[in-house]
Amino acid sequence: MEEKKLDLNSIIGFVLIFGILAYMLWQNQPTPEELEAQEKAKQEKVEAEKKVNEDSQNFVTSAKDFPAGKELDSLQKAQLKNKLGILAYSELLSTGKNETVVETDLYELKFSHRGGYLSEVKLKQFVDYDSVPIYIIKDNNALFNIDFGTTDSRIVNTKDRYFQPSVTKNGDNTIVSMKFKISESKFLEYRYELKPDDYMIDFNVRTQGMSDIINSSQAINLDWKLKGYRHAKSISYENRYTDTHYEYEGGKDDFSRQGDDELEDVTWIGYKQHFFSSVLLTDKAFKTASIKTENLVEDEAIDTVYTKMFASKIPLELKGGELNESMDWYYGPSDFKVLNTYDKNLDELVPFGWGIFGWINRYIFMPLFGFLGGFMPYGIAIVVMTILVKICLSFVQYKQFLSQAKMKILKPELDAIREKHKNNKMKAQQETMALQTKAGASPMAGCLPALIQLPVFYALFQFFPSAFDLRQKSFLWVEDLSSYDVIANLPFRIPFYGDHVSLFPLLASIAIFFYMRLTTGQNVQMQQPQQEGMPDMSKMMKYMMYFSPIMMLFFFNNYASGLSLYYFISNLISIGIILVIKNYILDEDKIHAQIQENKKKPKKQNKFQARMQEMMEQAEKQRQAQQKGKK
Repeated sequence: MEEKKLDLNSIIGFVLIFGILAYMLWQNQPTPEELEAQEKAKQEKVEAEKKVNEDSQNFVTSAKDFPAGKELDSLQKAQLKNKLGILAYSELLSTGKNETVVETDLYELKFSHRGGYLSEVKLKQFVDYDSVPIYIIKDNNALFNIDFGTTDSRIVNTKDRYFQPSVTKNGDNTIVSMKFKISESKFLEYRYELKPDDYMIDFNVRTQGMSDIINSSQAINLDWKLKGYRHAKSISYENRYTDTHYEYEGGKDDFSRQGDDELEDVTWIGYKQHFFSSVLLTDKAFKTASIKTENLVEDEAIDTVYTKMFASKIPLELKGGELNESMDWYYGPSDFKVLNTYDKNLDELVPFGWGIFGWINRYIFMPLFGFLGGFMPYGIAIVVMTILVKICLSFVQYKQFLSQAKMKILKPELDAIREKHKNNKMKAQQETMALQTKAGASPMAGCLPALIQLPVFYALFQFFPSAFDLRQKSFLWVEDLSSYDVIANLPFRIPFYGDHVSLFPLLASIAIFFYMRLTTGQNVQMQQPQQEGMPDMSKMMKYMMYFSPIMMLFFFNNYASGLSLYYFISNLISIGIILVIKNYILDEDKIHAQIQENKKKPKKQNKFQARMQEMMEQAEKQRQAQQKGKK
């Protein structure tokens, strides 16, 4: 026979085949990340098995179900596991998963199998000041737990129990069911229904077949806690608008920035983190609720992860021995337009102000700003809105300056009256009032226009920090109109000012200084001589001329640049209006002639003036009577 030999080609073939196999084996070996994930899954499995054993060992059985001194058979062990809710553990052990992940158009959500609650809520359409996705819940910053007593004297906390998940569809809606099972027919269920393109999540807590397990004589409490993540550049600014809001007692609403509150008939509780909110709503009002808000920012100069800690404790009631609570979750933007669509008064989360201030913001400024922002950049919309507001109030400034001009013209005559009756102040006041009435001039006429402007001023002060549309909108050098602008970073921190220089507050302060210089100069000219024992008002007004711009500079350096932009433009326009009125509209000669004409005409006093005149005359008679008595 011919001896078989391996030729060179065969050897090369074997080497190549071996090389290919070795390469394939090397390619298929797990990466460090995969090894880490496998190790984590093993550890979770070990911990889950440990939890099963601990629960089985710690479970106190009743004499009726499991007689003392008798070893449990396989059936009784299964019943024991069922009674502990162990059915969900088999899901955990077989899959190695401890979360169920669901996505909608707006959310990325994770439901924890341990506790059955939302362990992660990501808002897909938003990022924070550092371009990081907005997470309302993540990394154990939230807790949802229901605790209840059992008929065999145990306390069950749902946060420690494993829930069996299931995900189904109901049309376009996604339903996530998390069940803590005692048996197939006995369980506690958290049912979440998610709708596409909707921030409201239907949420139902119910039990089935547990009336013989839950001890109805013990309190059943719902605990909801959340540590609010920081989302904005300015910690102090965000924390100022981070608080707990709630509706109670048939429609009342209020908020708490820090401290404890005890409430009755609560329909919703909202943890507002300035521009984002977490809200728990109920179809039937909770009878009572305890709410706590705690500030977690100890030093605003130090970078922080969380702003405030929120906690609510709500007693629940059994109905026919079972739990059945219909609720809703809202995780989303604190945007007035979005909140207002739900018809649940959630728009109260937006702090537009109370009374007339909120009315002005809701029905005037919000629609106007929404209209302007619909077809122009938001920075330009602020400028245009400011111009429109100032034009509407220009007649008020005109009335104010007209009154000041009349008082300036009357000043020589008023000085003469005071000099004539320098020893009789009451008589001087009587003649002063009579002259002002005849001339149609009064200091109050100058104050009233200023008072009319106050509601608008305060309303806008509330509007801009709450305008969600300004968030992350740029204008000129400003990157975000809802936060402060920065033109220079300081190597140190100035108390109450910060470690940066914002340009818009600086420009607004300069504009305020020149505006007050114009108005203060006019007022000082009309100022009456200082009376004995009274403060020198002219000096106080001069101090205010310098103090107000400095206060503006410090106070607004960390505020929204959109608000500083408004004040800058507003004061520039006010300066222009003053100069136009003073130099082109008001004619002091004509005003003087009109005053002289008014003096000749009989002037009927109004009720207030008549009453004041009567009081002064009575006081004068009493003074004269006292002087006669002394003589």
